Amino acid sequence: MPATSFRRYERTVTNANTRPVDLSRQTVLESARQRTGLSDFGAMDFLERLDVMLESAREDTGLNALGRKLFQDDMVRYASNRLRVEDLIRRHPEILAIEIERPIVIIGLPRTGTTHLVNLIAADPRLRSLPYWESLTPVPTAGEPDRRLEQAEAGCALLDELLPMQKNVHEVRPRHVHEEIELQGIDFSSYYIEWISRPLRWRNYYLAHDQTSSYLYIKRVLQVLTWLRGPRRWVLKSPQHFEQLGPLTTAFPDATTVVTHRDPVAVIASCVTLSAYIDRLRRTRVEPLEVAEYWVDRIERMLRAYVLHRNTRPHRRSVDVLFQDFLHDQLGTVSRIYKAAELPLDAPAKARLEDYIASHKRDRHGPLKYDLEYDFGVRPAELRERFDFYYRRFPVAVEK
Repeated sequence: MPATSFRRYERTVTNANTRPVDLSRQTVLESARQRTGLSDFGAMDFLERLDVMLESAREDTGLNALGRKLFQDDMVRYASNRLRVEDLIRRHPEILAIEIERPIVIIGLPRTGTTHLVNLIAADPRLRSLPYWESLTPVPTAGEPDRRLEQAEAGCALLDELLPMQKNVHEVRPRHVHEEIELQGIDFSSYYIEWISRPLRWRNYYLAHDQTSSYLYIKRVLQVLTWLRGPRRWVLKSPQHFEQLGPLTTAFPDATTVVTHRDPVAVIASCVTLSAYIDRLRRTRVEPLEVAEYWVDRIERMLRAYVLHRNTRPHRRSVDVLFQDFLHDQLGTVSRIYKAAELPLDAPAKARLEDYIASHKRDRHGPLKYDLEYDFGVRPAELRERFDFYYRRFPVAVEK
């Protein structure tokens, strides 16, 4: 870590250690009320989910003071966002009559090209997308200057300073298109907190409960965002959808799904490297084997859920994208997607896509080399045998 980043890291950790963190329902909700000046959260069925999330964080003894503070901040942000969403809907009930028209939804495991693909398609102005700054705070505070972009820029600058190598694996920029997983967080669901803690209780709870209501809440927030600024046809993306095809279909029955496929061993290598790197900031110590065991199991669960439910989607509205094919022909891949989505690839859209491809080269921040066996004690050959059920179904190229 560069000297300036280390000093900033030390200051951040020191500040976290001086402030007590109360991971309780009462603190989260009251903090949100004070932050927004609002009090009505709408339907209160989320309380059970919030309680399980908070209990999972309290049970995670590996979180350091900064990790606990960051977890609390996310919970308060979600609760604040919920208050603003519900307040806007109360004042403008016509929002709920807005149709979300034939969205294009990109799904796939983490690190399979979903981020690049959604940002590429979002270059087409006919489609609405969710930039990172807007995902963090979907609704501005009424009567106050809108500083959401400015705040996201400050947050990204801090992230770059504390974790300077993260952009080599997964770049986060304020204007980049982000995941609607943040919107589901407003209903206190999703697998997001598995990336910021080891929430075993929450993981088990989440997998044991139907997620349809939370997917319908995503739609509710999309209606709000569409009302704030159109158009009505969205391009969306989240790896979580890979294991939630049923709820996704219920919420968006006319969606075109785009499913990205990549060698799961390469996926795991990237995931565990990123997770372990971020752990140095939020945990008392980095445990490479623990990280690997968690994400190997989690990726296998996602793969098996997807293979099991693959045939629940109408074939004409689902497009499989092999990672190696996408890298070889990005524009051709988008052309296939547009054909399935019945969206003409006209000359202006094609020009914008070509400009995006030309200006966003892969590994532009420098490539990283992964070594699962050396760094994490995981043998790639054993993983490929474990995931044979997936390799037999989808012809992904094995990556060395």
